Amino acid sequence: MKRPLLAALLAAVLAAPTGAGAALPSAVVGNPARAADVKNDARRKGPELVAFAEVKPGQKVYDLIPGGGYFTRLFSLAVGPSGRVYAVWPDEYDKVSKPDSDVMRKMAAAAPFTNVRVMTQPARAFSAPEPLDLVFTSQNYHDYPDPFMGKVDPAVLNAAVYKALKPGGLFVIVDHRGRPGTGMKETDTLHRIDVATVKQQVTAAGFRFEGESRLLANPKDPLTATVFDKSIRGKTDQFVLKFGKPR
Repeated sequence: MKRPLLAALLAAVLAAPTGAGAALPSAVVGNPARAADVKNDARRKGPELVAFAEVKPGQKVYDLIPGGGYFTRLFSLAVGPSGRVYAVWPDEYDKVSKPDSDVMRKMAAAAPFTNVRVMTQPARAFSAPEPLDLVFTSQNYHDYPDPFMGKVDPAVLNAAVYKALKPGGLFVIVDHRGRPGTGMKETDTLHRIDVATVKQQVTAAGFRFEGESRLLANPKDPLTATVFDKSIRGKTDQFVLKFGKPR
């Protein structure tokens, strides 16, 4: 086998998610209701990550701190009319991210996103109205121990997520990679967290580690700049971890 071809194959293997689910139907990915999101798919890998999270029609999905709703819309279309998506902001986050939650409420009032329910609640009081199949959070797990969130111990969040999930349910975390050994020391300054720390914290709550995706990896990120720095914004090295609640 020629070296260029071998290198390409190796790169594809390394980028592939471990434990990925089935690809999303084209009717979901190409739905006209997400036409404005499609231009971000190459960068954010939404369809691939929703497949990695094993989302299926009829499921109950909890999108924790959903921002502008890029993933919320994919979840909504993927679970369909028989499913439900909870778009949830901690009160502390909602205060600084306005009008995100209000924009989401307006979106959820019209088809095809009427299966989305928008909620706010205290950061220390994560809860869900019904048992969940998936809790998903992108680029926000690192916020919980920071001052503006009330310095919530991630153990409090992880225990609440564990309780809210059905047996066999999944907890998927996407976040900005921190330097090995830094733990949570740079969550408030660089907005990064050490992936080993996240694995330890989540498995300590009773979860099993079920897979990792390198879809958002960027080995050129030096991990030393704040994620808002112009040199790296939108291109940070991000980890994607999947944890399961034992059946």
